[in-house]
Amino acid sequence: MTKPKVLISDKMDPNAARIFEERGCDVDVITGQTPEELKAIIGQYDGLAIRSSTTVTPEILDAATNLKVIGRAGIGVDNVDIPYASSKGVVVMNTPFGNSITTAEHAIAMIFALARQIPEADASTQAGEWAKSRFMGVEVTGKTLGLIGAGNIGSIVASRALGLKMKVIAYDPFLTQERAVEQGIEKVDLDGLLSRADFISLHTPLTDQTRNILSAENLAKTKEGVRIVNCARGGLIDEAALKEGLESGHIAGAALDVFAKEPAKENPLFGTKNFICTPHLGASTDEAQVNVALQVAEQLSDYLVNGGVTNALNMPSLSAEEAPKLRPYMELAENLGSLVGQLAHGNLPKISIEVEGAAAQLNQKPITAAVLAGLMKRFSDTVNMVNAPYLARERGMEVREIRNEREGVYHTLVRVTVATSQGDRSVAGTLFGSTAPRLVEIFGVGIEADLQGDMLYIVNEDAPGFIGRIGSLLGENGINIGTFHLGRRETGGEAVLLLSVDQPIPQDVIDAACKLQGVKTVNALVF
Repeated sequence: MTKPKVLISDKMDPNAARIFEERGCDVDVITGQTPEELKAIIGQYDGLAIRSSTTVTPEILDAATNLKVIGRAGIGVDNVDIPYASSKGVVVMNTPFGNSITTAEHAIAMIFALARQIPEADASTQAGEWAKSRFMGVEVTGKTLGLIGAGNIGSIVASRALGLKMKVIAYDPFLTQERAVEQGIEKVDLDGLLSRADFISLHTPLTDQTRNILSAENLAKTKEGVRIVNCARGGLIDEAALKEGLESGHIAGAALDVFAKEPAKENPLFGTKNFICTPHLGASTDEAQVNVALQVAEQLSDYLVNGGVTNALNMPSLSAEEAPKLRPYMELAENLGSLVGQLAHGNLPKISIEVEGAAAQLNQKPITAAVLAGLMKRFSDTVNMVNAPYLARERGMEVREIRNEREGVYHTLVRVTVATSQGDRSVAGTLFGSTAPRLVEIFGVGIEADLQGDMLYIVNEDAPGFIGRIGSLLGENGINIGTFHLGRRETGGEAVLLLSVDQPIPQDVIDAACKLQGVKTVNALVF
């Protein structure tokens, strides 16, 4: 049997090559190639191990006639064209947890640097000033650390901060109360965190929901003299508003390892008093570089030799026999999870996934993983059907699977139910013609709809004239309606409108819709 052949095209710990060889792969280490040089040789390899230097373009993938898997040693995969890789049948993996401790420690180091003004004091002392009176610091002991995001890295920061005798509060929609108690963290809402925290450290991915989570408005809500650390993602903080807060003195200090635009060779924050920055060093330790290199070697070799899939960004854990039957169910499941995640805000400690009828005859694990991936994709830029169950366990989410072999109104059905502060909320869907996913129920209201693209969800009083009002509002703003789906509990009671539109809906249009007569709830959805 021919051994799989792997190319390591970026500088990586030499132990990675050893792992490939020990696990039955032939490996070549050829770094620093131009795109043309890589194109010339990539066709002979089954696996490609990269870091950030190699860019895997469609041209490279077209030349990679034998390539089966790409492994990125690290989290970010901006240098891989994942949709095109998927179309070519190439699995793309990353190592999302190899840098966790290193990044957490960098955040703690930034907290100390802010508390004791270490960079400024160092520069002053080396300039021969000996200005002791200028650098009056603060103790971290007894201070309140507010974490925006308490997942893998955030929880490590929390444990280190508790060891420093800090009080830790956290805002994280997926942190359950039980998990918070277990970690010694107080779970709070965002406004509560902003008003109480002496230090704020961000540990959330950059998504549409978290972009500028520390906006000018939210920065104004922070405690006088707050110190802010961001070692997560650029774009989480309004940098212009942060500069204003530092200059006014409302914000006592800020330390950034990441910026909205990188490499940040120029930035308005540079030179601002009480501002510290580093060039995206969160993962830059010897240990982290070793960890991600070893992990990517283990994952690629497991896939090439044994067919095992770990941390794949474009492939669920499926056997070749299951895939054709399960694929439409997974699309349905991910859409249902996404719908719940976009509508059921706040803490979601419990979720149940029920399969009924024909769906109960299938492997439920991929369906469950697809629901969780859809549910959490608003809050994580690395979530997929492989790591979604892990992320749910990490946040203390209780996941229940229910299999009901009886056939109800529909030949096959998938139902997703989440526990919220307002009670259980449930959505359900089926397959039309065994292949076309379709929503059939939302929060107790029967409604049939395709979930795709940009959509608008409205709950309103069932009364004449409403459809005309919402149609006129959208038309006046140049928004074309694709499909209209209606449902109601009873005549004259609560009605649900779910419509698809041809473009994203601006916030001012959503605000205007909220003011229409009879409207109770308006949500913009994206699938």
